[in-house]
Amino acid sequence: MTDMPKNHFKAAMQAFEVQRGCWCSLRDPIVAEMLAVLGFDWLMFDTEHSPIDPATVLSQLQAVAPYKASSIVRPSCLNAAEIKKLLDLGAQTILVPMVQSAAMAQEAVDAVAYPPSGIRGVSGMTRATRFATVPGYHKKAREEICLIVQVESKAALDEIEAMAAVDGVDAIFVGPADLAASLGYPGEPSHPEVTRVVLEAIRRIRAAGKPPGILTSDPAVYDQALEAGAVFVAKDIDLVAMKKGLSIS
Repeated sequence: MTDMPKNHFKAAMQAFEVQRGCWCSLRDPIVAEMLAVLGFDWLMFDTEHSPIDPATVLSQLQAVAPYKASSIVRPSCLNAAEIKKLLDLGAQTILVPMVQSAAMAQEAVDAVAYPPSGIRGVSGMTRATRFATVPGYHKKAREEICLIVQVESKAALDEIEAMAAVDGVDAIFVGPADLAASLGYPGEPSHPEVTRVVLEAIRRIRAAGKPPGILTSDPAVYDQALEAGAVFVAKDIDLVAMKKGLSIS
């Protein structure tokens, strides 16, 4: 028999320990493995805005498994069937994009829990269960699953406290890029007004008792987010780093 895998990222969130990560949009598992040895606390595999699909996620989870870095997976949308597949593949932390309300946050909570608490479909022979070697997996799984909902629209800003109050939401992520567009500043995630709103959102999330998170490539916003109370932060994106490192000259 095998012990339930521990979710070290979730434990860090519960303790409000700052965790620094990297956003991953490249499909190659060897890139994921290389990133896992660089000292990042977490790596976020993005299926929303990249060619990454569940089969790719599987190979990336396997590549990162031997190392300290925790894996986070973002499904393409709030889709219970897709989330179920990612969980069965062994993802323990799920970041759900474009959550607009407490009702949507509750849908996300339901998607990551087995009945009677939720609607996650039951299967025994999965990577998540260590191929049916984890005793009592289905009763204990939710204890090690971390659910993050993403606030990235003007409408969602009004729902922050209500989302934070939903039992089962473990953390809340603020997305400056989509939020900038929603506020009327498309393509300007570091616009002063967007930054003001983002930092205020982080403070509100923290005041509501949840760990806030953010991705920003702006060093000044990154530092301000930490000062405002952000707990899980990223300023690096694998594809951007690759572009910066390449030159024809």
